[in-house]
Amino acid sequence: ASHKRAASYRMKTFPARYVANPMKHPLPAQPRHIGVLRLSALGDVCNLVPTVRALQRQWPEARITWIIGKGEHSLLAGLSGVEFVVYDKASGLAGMRALWRELSDTRFDVLLHMQQALRASALSLGLKAEVRVGYDKARAKDAQHWFTHRQLAPHPRAHVLDSFMDFARLLGVEDLSLAWDLPVPEAAYDEARALTHDAPYLLMSPCANPRLRNFRNWSAEGYAAVIQHAWQQHGLATLLTGGGSTQEREMGERIQSLCEPGSVIDAIGGTSLKGLLALIDRARAVIAPDSGPVHMANALGTPVVGLYATTNPDRAAPYCWRDFVVNRYPDAVRTYLHKAPEEISWGQRVRHPDAMSLIHAEDVIERLEAVLDHAAATHPERELPDDET
Repeated sequence: ASHKRAASYRMKTFPARYVANPMKHPLPAQPRHIGVLRLSALGDVCNLVPTVRALQRQWPEARITWIIGKGEHSLLAGLSGVEFVVYDKASGLAGMRALWRELSDTRFDVLLHMQQALRASALSLGLKAEVRVGYDKARAKDAQHWFTHRQLAPHPRAHVLDSFMDFARLLGVEDLSLAWDLPVPEAAYDEARALTHDAPYLLMSPCANPRLRNFRNWSAEGYAAVIQHAWQQHGLATLLTGGGSTQEREMGERIQSLCEPGSVIDAIGGTSLKGLLALIDRARAVIAPDSGPVHMANALGTPVVGLYATTNPDRAAPYCWRDFVVNRYPDAVRTYLHKAPEEISWGQRVRHPDAMSLIHAEDVIERLEAVLDHAAATHPERELPDDET
């Protein structure tokens, strides 16, 4: 049905222009204005920042306008060299029309359509661009390739971050090294200090997006066992973070009921996104399922243990800390999909409520010890409790 709606949008609005034709739609050699269309999600926009930095290094004089979701903008606001145009998904078509009016006098040399979703493709129809670049057909969900002039070269089995960087590759960017430099204001560090009082801590974000029934959450008992280990073996209290939903608050309360007094700092529902960035930046390590915080930690260089069973970590693990994930995805595929991992499509999720139970506390503790040892050997300055690097 979504493909039919996408086709209807395309046929009614741009019946013949959106044909992949390199001769008719050449890529700019020296773009003056680059548009980036990526609305969500928190982890994905973190993974996209290195591509923006690569574009900035290649064309330091180019203007970059990023069309982004409301919450995601709260996370990245202040990103150097980037103009943000915010689209609130809750505003629907009225919000799209308002955004189109705001950009009515703007024409991009190239629009990088980096969201594989019908909503984003519909939004792209009201934007003006000389050439529109999107994913190759194999990666273009919701028929996204119908809304672009040029498509990426195929890149089977790519990590999300590498898929974003493919846009820079197509444009001819030479330096593809990774850089983030996320802005974290001093007020956010003040917010972090008010919760931690500069004592060292482990940060744990136990729940993935509660609005999505994605089965990515681990058990309260498992989290509590890891918290007890960090407290008893390292003297590290664990700071719990997350949104203010009922599910997240109940998870936090359950975890605390299983832990020693003093071993848990409850900050669930109590921080801004910038405050969360500051807390992640100052943490000794982060533990979370496949969700925004693992990618925020990756962007900030904070050691992170990702918990993966429902999601393929080869596609979506924290990029620089892939060696430290707890990976039970192959087991989940065999157990709940009854297939070998190589038999399923790249990125297929295991949507089963028991999948995360394949992860054991001993698995997470072993990875935590490994990541702490690695951090001590490579970044000994993180051992200082008042460190803000």
